[in-house]
Amino acid sequence: MVTYELGKSWDVETIVQNCQTTGFEAVELRTTHRHGAEISLAKEQRAEMRKRFADSPVRLLSLGTICEYHATDRSIVDRNIEETKRWCELAHDLGCLGVKVRPNGFPKDVPEEKTLAQIGNALERCGDAARDNGVELWVEVHGPGTQEPSNMLRIMELAGTPWVGICWNSNDTDVVNGSVAESFEMLKPWLRNCHINELWRAPSPWGARAGRSSEETTGGFPRYARPYPFGEFFRLLRTSGYDRYTLAEVPESPEPIRFMRYYRALWETLTT
Repeated sequence: MVTYELGKSWDVETIVQNCQTTGFEAVELRTTHRHGAEISLAKEQRAEMRKRFADSPVRLLSLGTICEYHATDRSIVDRNIEETKRWCELAHDLGCLGVKVRPNGFPKDVPEEKTLAQIGNALERCGDAARDNGVELWVEVHGPGTQEPSNMLRIMELAGTPWVGICWNSNDTDVVNGSVAESFEMLKPWLRNCHINELWRAPSPWGARAGRSSEETTGGFPRYARPYPFGEFFRLLRTSGYDRYTLAEVPESPEPIRFMRYYRALWETLTT
């Protein structure tokens, strides 16, 4: 799971207990949340957090940061690069596999190719820090315009390092004529991690509406306007040899344990 919303108010002990109870095998801790996965952690605190997960069946897979590199102000970009390096160090100390970063759209009145080149160059520099710490950088397919698979492909080509890869994000923009196959094939060589969201978006055999109306939008999440072929997506993962996790990034629930059990059951059905 991703603790962007579900689990954002839980401490580490609660995360471990709830994931273990419901069969969630790995977690990406969103930074700035209650869990306290922050670059300000002292050496002893890092060791303690690492041990708590290592002593459990729940894997601390990654850190979810909001580092981004598209700003027109060079000082902001440089600050994000330096912060990314610190997150790579923390990920190493916590035993994580990856650090999630993101693009977040195109600045106004700047040629898109210039922004893509700037992001790619920044990721190349950050990739050196990932390599030095034995972790990976996962670039979330994110942001208006930047989340288009063709633009993410360009970012990966410009970054040009094996230490930087893609974090699939299950966006509407992945879907072409009801299928994600084209987008998947485009980004498959760089696929390192996957965020999945509302599994009920899978096309219904009864023709039920799988999109959301504007009134149903959940704060912090997009308005999913079309069905998403999760069954096809999971088949593509299997046939590609993907052997990592698909992390649930979903809204909070007043009944988290019950919700997580249902989510796991639906995930098992769609992945069978």
